[in-house]
Amino acid sequence: MLPLLLAVVCMSVGCRGRTEEDGQTEILENSVSEAAQDSGGEERMDAGKKSTAGDYTLDTAASEVMGDPVFEDYGRLIFPADVNIDVDLKLKDVGSILTWYSNVKPERTVEIVNYMKEQASGGRQIFYDIYTEEEKAEDPAKENTGLFFFRGNPGEKFAVINAGGGFMYVAAMHDSFPHALELSKKGYNAFALIYRPGAQTACEDLARAIAFIHEHAEELEVDAADYSLWGGSAGARLAAWLGSYGTESFGEDVYPRPAAVIMQYTGLSEVTGEEPPTYNCVGTRDGIASYRTMEARIRSIQSQGTDAEIEVYDGLSHGFGLGEGTVAEGWIDHAAAFWERQMQ
Repeated sequence: MLPLLLAVVCMSVGCRGRTEEDGQTEILENSVSEAAQDSGGEERMDAGKKSTAGDYTLDTAASEVMGDPVFEDYGRLIFPADVNIDVDLKLKDVGSILTWYSNVKPERTVEIVNYMKEQASGGRQIFYDIYTEEEKAEDPAKENTGLFFFRGNPGEKFAVINAGGGFMYVAAMHDSFPHALELSKKGYNAFALIYRPGAQTACEDLARAIAFIHEHAEELEVDAADYSLWGGSAGARLAAWLGSYGTESFGEDVYPRPAAVIMQYTGLSEVTGEEPPTYNCVGTRDGIASYRTMEARIRSIQSQGTDAEIEVYDGLSHGFGLGEGTVAEGWIDHAAAFWERQMQ
C-alpha cells in the first residue's frame, strides 16, 4: 500500500508544482516567494530577545513574540519557520507572509499569541517535541517540528490540526492555530502540528504525532479514542492520507485510525476504499482546489456506505480559515458536530 501512496504523492506534489486531477490542474504552491526559501530562524530570534511585559498588540513585532523568553526555544515555530520574516513585521501584517491564504484576521493572530503567552506564563506546557534529541541530531530538519497543545477539558477527546502551505511552509497562524483554539473552547483537546514541508516528510511527522499522543495520553490527559484529523489545503491531504493509509505506512507502529477526517479546500480525488468518515468544505471561487473535485470525492466515499458530507460556499476563495465574517462562518461547528456523530 505504501508504494502506491508514494506514487500518488509523487504524481500529486512531487517534483512538479502542479498536479493533474480528473482533468483539472490544481495549482500547488510553486510560486513561493524568495522570502519563503530562507528559514532565517536564528536571525529572527536574536532580533526579538527582549521580554514583553504586557499583552501583545496589533503593533507588536512577530520577532518580539518569537524571541520572548517565555516561549524558550520553540518561539521561532509560532510563525512559519520556512519563511523569511522581517524583524519589523507587525502582528497586524502577518497575513502578508501567508501566501495563498485569504481572510486572515489580525485580531485572531493577537488572540492566539496572547493565549499562548498566558498559558506558558502560567506554567503550562504548550509545546511538545515529537522527536528525540538523537533523531533531531541525525536529521536537523526535525528540529522544526512539534505539537502546539491547546488544552480543553481533562480526559476529553483530541484532534490534530494540520495547516496548509503547499508543502512549502506551514501556515499555522491562520490554518490550524485558530481551529485548535476554537476546539479547545468547546472542551476538546487540540494539537496543531508543525511539520517538515514535503508530502512524505509531512506524513511521517503526522504519523509520529499520532503515535506520540497515544503513547503519552495519560500524561497529556486526553482520551485517545475516536480522535479526529483536520487540515486545510496541503494539510487536508495529510489528514486524508493518514486516515486512509494509517500510521504504519509512514514508519510508525499501528495505531487506531481517526474517527473522522475534516478537510478544507484541497482538490484530492484519490479514494482507496479505506476512508474514515469525512467532512469537507470549500468555496466556489477557489482557484487552487476545485469544489467539483471535492464533491466527487465525497460522493465516492458515500457510495461505499461511509458517512461523508460537504459544504460548498458561494463566492469564497482559497484558504478562508475559520471563515469569520463570510458565508462560511460557523462551518467549524458543523464539522465538530460531524466528528461527534462518529464517536462511540
